[in-house]
Amino acid sequence: MKTTLEQWRMFRAVVEHGGYAQAAEAIFKSQSTISYGVHKLQEQLGVQLLEVEGRKAVLTEHGRILLQRANQLLDQAENLDAIASSLSSGIEAKVRLALDMIYPYDQLFDVLEEFSRRFPDTRIELEEYVLSGGIDMLEEGSIDLLISPTVPKGWHGQHIERARFLPVTTPDHPLQQLGRDVTYDDLTQHRQVVLRDSSRKQRTDAGWLGAHQRWTVTHSSTSLNIVRRGLGFAWIPEHWIATDLQRGTLKVIPLTPDGTRYVDLHLIEAHPDSAGPATRELAQLLSSR
Repeated sequence: MKTTLEQWRMFRAVVEHGGYAQAAEAIFKSQSTISYGVHKLQEQLGVQLLEVEGRKAVLTEHGRILLQRANQLLDQAENLDAIASSLSSGIEAKVRLALDMIYPYDQLFDVLEEFSRRFPDTRIELEEYVLSGGIDMLEEGSIDLLISPTVPKGWHGQHIERARFLPVTTPDHPLQQLGRDVTYDDLTQHRQVVLRDSSRKQRTDAGWLGAHQRWTVTHSSTSLNIVRRGLGFAWIPEHWIATDLQRGTLKVIPLTPDGTRYVDLHLIEAHPDSAGPATRELAQLLSSR
């Protein structure tokens, strides 16, 4: 019995995309090739991996067990290919970086400027996300480096930054007119602006979300502009609003107990063993700031 990596790739594609036709389109093979490859795989194994329910291919229990092992095998093969490619080509053509929007952009631009001086021919692909969105990209293998507030199980993260969040409104907001310290019960009576987790797989909530009125947005600039219009309050990274606070266009809510929050950011390397020189250099620059 000799199965091939290509057969396992086709099997995985059928499962991930829900059918033979969808798998064929996703991995650029004919449907007949996919169907034959999976049929041959099942024949060689002597085990039924898939059952057809309606128009959808569904895993059997045996198929589920073998898919877990196949995923490990295919990931190892892809990692081996990546190592060989890195060794043969030297410097990468591009480095893919994803970061949570709370990372300080002035700091990022300093890093990228220095990186481009050292690797002028390497392109940077930058993905920005909120909360858990970067974990999706890491697990899908679509990035090389991730700056994230959470380190998923099985990965190593290096602490590189701490963001300070402040609860703020405009100076004329009712929360600033109470003439006393503001309580969390007071906050429940006013509109809160929050950023939605950009993860497609598992959205998580972070921080205090006790307000009865809530506007949820998907981009940091939208959240900030709503608060600047006086339409609500929000916890916002201090480095986003340093100028607003200095000018007095935004004001910290005098919460008791203190409403200051901190979020730690970690640098995660997707493939530390196979990373090329450009990826390693960018990781070093990010971790040394």
